[in-house]
Amino acid sequence: MEKRVINPWSWQEQLSYVQAVEVKNVESTLYVSGQAAVHPDGTSSKADMRTQLQLAIHNLETVISGAGYQCSNIVKLTIYTTSSETFIQDCFDLFQAFVAKHGMQQVTTLMQVVALNDTLNVELEATAVR
Repeated sequence: MEKRVINPWSWQEQLSYVQAVEVKNVESTLYVSGQAAVHPDGTSSKADMRTQLQLAIHNLETVISGAGYQCSNIVKLTIYTTSSETFIQDCFDLFQAFVAKHGMQQVTTLMQVVALNDTLNVELEATAVR
C-alpha cells in the first residue's frame, strides 16, 4: 500500500489532520462504524465528554487492532459530537494525543449533531487501509 498526503497549506498540522490522503495498491479496507463510550456490557457511559472520548478512542483502537489493522493506517476519521465547542475546549488535547500516539495522517471531519444514541455525546467513525 502507498499513501500520499496532500497538504497545500501547513496550518492544519496544528489541528492534527491533513487535507487529503491518496491511497494506492490497497490490500484491503476496513470501514468502522461509529465507536462511542459504550462499555463491554453494552451500556452507554453517562460520563462527561472528555471521559467518553477516552473510552470511544479505546473502543476504536480495539476494533481496528482486532481486525488486524493499525490505527496509523486510518485515512478518514469523522467525529460526531453533541457540542463542537465542548469537544474543542475540553477534549481536543485527547484527540491530538491519539493522533500523535499512532503517527496518524488522516482526513478528519468534526460534525456537531443534535443527539447521539442514549447518553452519548461523542462518536468516532473511521476508515483504515492496509
